[in-house]
Amino acid sequence: MNINNIKAVVFDCDGVMFDTSMANRMFYNHLLEYFGKDLLTDEQFLNVHMFTVEQALKYLFPEMLDLDKVYSYINKMEYNNFIPFMTIEPDLKKLVLNLKKNGYITAVATNRTNTMKAILDVHGLLNDFDMVVTAANVKKPKPYPDELLKIQNKFNLKPDEILFIGDSKYDELAGLRAGTFFAAFKNSSLKADFYIDNLTGIQEILTIKT
Repeated sequence: MNINNIKAVVFDCDGVMFDTSMANRMFYNHLLEYFGKDLLTDEQFLNVHMFTVEQALKYLFPEMLDLDKVYSYINKMEYNNFIPFMTIEPDLKKLVLNLKKNGYITAVATNRTNTMKAILDVHGLLNDFDMVVTAANVKKPKPYPDELLKIQNKFNLKPDEILFIGDSKYDELAGLRAGTFFAAFKNSSLKADFYIDNLTGIQEILTIKT
């Protein structure tokens, strides 16, 4: 594969675009506390941080065959209250605008569902991406490649024309299965084509000016 073929840059949300660890921990701890369960252990947190909401709830409430009560309570919760506890990655907006200026397609592939629009809106990013694909938009979210394939099909791209930036094993597997270039963000334990510790590293990979 040739990096000069890259036409699109796709971002994972949690852990790449934003440090969402505090917000996610607060969200799930609030939920667990409401239903009288122990707060998240560090191991549980690492898992739910990758999971979709559906996967996380099945994991955290294995004793409940019917999760309707949990979903009902989530629907009453104001997720916007947790958004201020997210930290946007430095240079994200600048990078996205620079990518678009240089003719690159920009997209998001995330295992979030109905919270993504609000997050982008609060941080002034709602109109900065050409496509946003969430777990709600595909049959099989990450670690399956469906989110990336949806972006690929939308813009008639070949796998090696996409650079996907992720920070988890689920991201690694999705990129591998989709056949894209994969940049591991702040996680040297992943198998990747590139390793970066900040988003300016993307500009270095693509050799575009700041």
